[in-house]
Amino acid sequence: MASTETVRSASRLPASGWLHNLLFSLGIRGRTLVIGIPFLWLFLYFFVPFLIVLKVSVAFIAIAQPPYTHLCPDGTGYCLNLSDSYGRLVNDALYIKAYLNSLVVAAVSTVICLLIGYPFAYGMARCGHSVRNILLMLVILPFWTSFLIRVYAWIGLLKNNGLINDVLIWIGFIDSPISMMNTNFAVYLGIVYSYLPFMILPLYANLEKMDMSLIEAATDLGCKPLKAFFVITVPLSFPGIVAGSMLVFIPAVGEYVIPELLGGPSSLMIGRVLWSEFFSNRDWPTASAVAIAILLALVVPLMIYQKFQDKELEKES
Repeated sequence: MASTETVRSASRLPASGWLHNLLFSLGIRGRTLVIGIPFLWLFLYFFVPFLIVLKVSVAFIAIAQPPYTHLCPDGTGYCLNLSDSYGRLVNDALYIKAYLNSLVVAAVSTVICLLIGYPFAYGMARCGHSVRNILLMLVILPFWTSFLIRVYAWIGLLKNNGLINDVLIWIGFIDSPISMMNTNFAVYLGIVYSYLPFMILPLYANLEKMDMSLIEAATDLGCKPLKAFFVITVPLSFPGIVAGSMLVFIPAVGEYVIPELLGGPSSLMIGRVLWSEFFSNRDWPTASAVAIAILLALVVPLMIYQKFQDKELEKES
């Protein structure tokens, strides 16, 4: 009778009451639910796809749909195909060159973004509020346009009969067009242009919170402005430098669109190799192994980024 009365009383509750009672009966509190939803999202849309890609990377290539077999083609048990997929990444010079070139391009692009973004973020943090809001809007404004359209726009600017060459010839600076398309210069330019806001915004957030009384104290003690900048401002903004650098370096390593549209055959990056293995060669196990290797290579930068983010949260708390 008690259980019947409980069911009757629960049936008179609104939908939210039903949900609350269900979660309470399962031992799920509000805090657990709030934390559990992001973990469930990561599990479904990151960990599960990662396991699928990992399974494909140790499978056998086949002329079929999809173009790979089970973990053991004869069905007698489980066997992993590590020599064809992962072994090729170590023994084939193409993949080694692509990985090294991707790391070099990402590192150089990160340094260029830092050299351009730091003065801009420093100026934003030190100017008035009205001007600061305008500059912040200009930094965010490119995100209102599609990434692909913005990269395509650079083709019209960099090609031999593009706007840049036409202007340089018109003012008499050059006599013949400069070849800028399909070069490493175009790749660096596209990456720096696309990822520069990811460098500026963390630096601005860090510099804007810095206590200016420290600079005033250093000046009162006889420290010159340039020395005070390198002794006080730069060390205090180091978490912002690390955060911005990781936000640029990590996606730049696996960049595909910019090297494909702006770069030439010499701009060999691992993102282009990954696309070629998937869609041109139809070698899904090798392509999945390339994707897993990229992820493992980026684990260290991700750990560095998370470490400095945790330190920032500790300081704020």
